[in-house]
Amino acid sequence: MRKVSLVQPDLSGNEYRYLAECVDTGWVSSKGKFIHLFENQFAQFIGTKSAVSTSSGTAALHLALVALGLSSNDEVLVPDLTFVATANAVAYTGAKPVLVDVDRNSWNIAPEHILEKITPHTKAVIVVHLYGNPVDMTSISRIAKKYGLYVIEDAAEAHGAQYRNKTVGSLGDIGCFSFYGNKIITTGEGGMITTNSKRIADKVRFLRDHAMDKTRSYYHPCIGFNYRMTNLQAAIGLAQLERIDSFISKKLSIAAKYDQLLHRLDSLIELPPRASGLKNVFWMYSVVLKRKKLRDKLRQHLAKNGIESRPFFVPLHQMPMYKELNTYPNSNYLSKNGISLPSSIFLTDSDIEYVSKTIRSFASSYA
Repeated sequence: MRKVSLVQPDLSGNEYRYLAECVDTGWVSSKGKFIHLFENQFAQFIGTKSAVSTSSGTAALHLALVALGLSSNDEVLVPDLTFVATANAVAYTGAKPVLVDVDRNSWNIAPEHILEKITPHTKAVIVVHLYGNPVDMTSISRIAKKYGLYVIEDAAEAHGAQYRNKTVGSLGDIGCFSFYGNKIITTGEGGMITTNSKRIADKVRFLRDHAMDKTRSYYHPCIGFNYRMTNLQAAIGLAQLERIDSFISKKLSIAAKYDQLLHRLDSLIELPPRASGLKNVFWMYSVVLKRKKLRDKLRQHLAKNGIESRPFFVPLHQMPMYKELNTYPNSNYLSKNGISLPSSIFLTDSDIEYVSKTIRSFASSYA
């Protein structure tokens, strides 16, 4: 049977050569030239003054929150529809994640619902550029300024996405990225914090390395973390970053091909969100089934034909640790009906045509 994978990393650039240099020189841990090169060049790509590498995207979120001083009695607004790490990172600090419904059209946190959830305890809002689609940052920034809130961008899925010609990760106080194996660029595991604040960058670096005093070896004035990236990971990351423009170009090409082949199914399928002034990088090409209880049937149909897919995230309010009786209609609707299609940069036009043909054959049963 023909197999079409959801995502795959492309490690065919300088990854092997840079890794070999790490091994040959012995610099395989959390010191070495590739860490600084990767951080500096990633900051240039995002357009921020600083970038600080971390051991994962979740570690980046946690460090960002600690560096901003979040603790118990504080509240942080997070979208209900996101990967669970967004809320977990808040809980790690002792602060309370306050769930906010998403916008039905953009799939991202809804500004009007943010206003409903702000209290005197609210200290920050985490915006998630879901599946590579940028958040409406103008509205978010306006609200944050009015209420004195920090803005943290969870850009784990949105490397290179842009809002009004500015790259995500440069639009809030702090940007957080993931380099997990299925992301647009990968280091296997790993993450990055981006910021224009020297104070925040210095605090993050301090906390990332066990909070060790710079002037007194093995003296730690507060609780820190071992959230460092290795030189091996950074070597892979640098090689990946050298080709990120081509990776994003391929993602856009895949999305355009899907659009061309699926747009006639608009009675059944809602294509990914797009808006003027935004650059969606389509980390995953995701669609929403307009008729209830069809999503899982479509996934089964795809699987029978050797095509991988995955459902949208389960809303946070349905998780035992964040469970609420409140309803989040947009989040619920998208979660129940959303599906991500194969989006690997190795996809050929023939693969996309095969996936689309398989979807059309499914759709014909429900015409």
